[in-house]
Amino acid sequence: MSATVVALLVATVVVAVVDWYAVGTDRRRLEYLAKPATMVVLIAAALAIDPADGTQRSWFVAALVRSLAGDVFLLLPRDLFVAGLASFLLGHVAYIVGLWSVDTSGLGLAVGAAIIVVALPLLGGRILRAVRAGDEPALLGPVAIYILVISAMVVSAGASGSALALAGALSFYASDALIAWNKFIEELPWGRVAIMVSYHLAQLALVTSLV
Repeated sequence: MSATVVALLVATVVVAVVDWYAVGTDRRRLEYLAKPATMVVLIAAALAIDPADGTQRSWFVAALVRSLAGDVFLLLPRDLFVAGLASFLLGHVAYIVGLWSVDTSGLGLAVGAAIIVVALPLLGGRILRAVRAGDEPALLGPVAIYILVISAMVVSAGASGSALALAGALSFYASDALIAWNKFIEELPWGRVAIMVSYHLAQLALVTSLV
């Protein structure tokens, strides 16, 4: 890994920590700057990496750009949850294509699938029941589709044979589960910070898996 890539990854962590501080202390102006800046620096790091597979890197960069768009939609004061959901869904699709563009591991596929078999009824089912019974039942379809797509991303990360990619996908799954829990079930006092920490760690792990 080159010095430039290391510097950009370190810078990503620094800006991410600033964002976590902004979220934890409810400094919205600082969050407006740090949240998208984290992804911009991480995209630069992904572009600077000498990847094991160039096609996979291209798909990962596409996923990061869509994630950046989703960050902006969810950050704005208007209710753009569906737009953010759609952006991240397209990001997961890009990750899925990128993860399948390299050699696959049967054992890793089995591990990823086993995790999802457990997580779907425990988390996905609970979230979908809350959406259906809540104030926005029209979101049931979009949320169900999103859960299926991010679940497929976790299985794909396992199939890639990369422990880093699987760790990143699972961290992404946890982050999105917390978002859904906060929105549809109950708002956790530490929820917003945990969402951002797990989200940024997920993206960092996925990018680092390119090396």
